Amino acid sequence: MKIINAALITAALAMVGQAHAADELPLAKSKNCLSCHTVDKKLVGPGYKDVAAKYKDDKSAPAKLAAKIKAGGKGAWGEIPMPPNNVTEDEAKRLANWILSLK
Repeated sequence: MKIINAALITAALAMVGQAHAADELPLAKSKNCLSCHTVDKKLVGPGYKDVAAKYKDDKSAPAKLAAKIKAGGKGAWGEIPMPPNNVTEDEAKRLANWILSLK
């Protein structure tokens, strides 16, 4: 019974994670993030799944990525700079957590 309960809890958490990740797609669209990025392949900038994979073991990634979303950056993915984005601190954190949740 404990194994079944653990499996059900794990499945429920996975579904919640997927639902949460999908919740931020409209925000990414509204902030024009998808003009340069896609979820699963390089466009102008890296695909979000590639970003998630690069930072998967970095505990400071959510804060670093949120700061980069807000302020812009250059060099982590090549020479094309990412301009600063017109997002609030909360929106930057939400976007960073969404990107890092993608697999």
